[in-house]
Amino acid sequence: MPELPEVETVRRGLAPHMEGRRIVYAEQNRPNLRFPFPPGFVSRLDGNRVVSVGRRAKYLLIELADGWTWMVHLGMSGRFTINPGTETIVATSGQVGHNSGWALAEKHDHVRVEMEGGARLVFNDARRFGFMDLIPPGGLETNPHLAGLGPEPLDDAFSVAGFSAAIADKKTPIKAALLDQSVVAGLGNIYVCEALWRAAISPKRLARTIPGRRAERLVPAVKDVIAAAIEAGGSSLRDYVQADGELGYFQHSWDAYGREGEPCRKPDCGGILRRIVQSGRSTFFCPGHQR
Repeated sequence: MPELPEVETVRRGLAPHMEGRRIVYAEQNRPNLRFPFPPGFVSRLDGNRVVSVGRRAKYLLIELADGWTWMVHLGMSGRFTINPGTETIVATSGQVGHNSGWALAEKHDHVRVEMEGGARLVFNDARRFGFMDLIPPGGLETNPHLAGLGPEPLDDAFSVAGFSAAIADKKTPIKAALLDQSVVAGLGNIYVCEALWRAAISPKRLARTIPGRRAERLVPAVKDVIAAAIEAGGSSLRDYVQADGELGYFQHSWDAYGREGEPCRKPDCGGILRRIVQSGRSTFFCPGHQR
């Protein structure tokens, strides 16, 4: 599933083609994705102007001129592709092709939007675990998907003191605590594994033992991993591509995730990466230096 860096990369790809521009045409090709589309979805978009393209955790939040917000969650396989001119860019499993003509669509192209200026945006979701919603003016803070989210990892609000307070009484493993969206928003399996590797903290360690010196290592590690992943365009795994059809590159920098049985890259460690299962998810770590 795309995590914060991938969603932020998509946001940055969409913004130049959408912000300040009017939606001149919108098309919805099925009644539902993970959930049904909201009533009047296409009519709300059609003719409206995009004020900004934002993000909260793993949600894209496209602010419209009439005060409504178009929410998008990419799910497991959802992706936007952009045609900035006269061709529709189609990206499938990392293969990029150019097909002329707006009418030509892939089987799983569920939403298509044409922007003022000619850019054409296509939302494709083969597994249909993504969803879209419309949030009325003033409804962001009470929206059930957004209410209760913790601070963004790159915001100042995600601090050693704040993080330590949030996990002080948690008896769950620190891996689970970092995946708790009320503790910190937007983190997922890949980047939690990477941050714990960098901070030399075992994913099995109880969260309540982290405040103090370990938190002083972990919070900067989370920030560094997320910033580096965004800079690299995210990690391309299975279906994810950037909005221009390009792959992300951070998967080439993984130190822990997916490296079971390989030697640890930390100098003088000598450990071998292991995989365990926590809460139904694979965790990759080095028992040599992660304690």
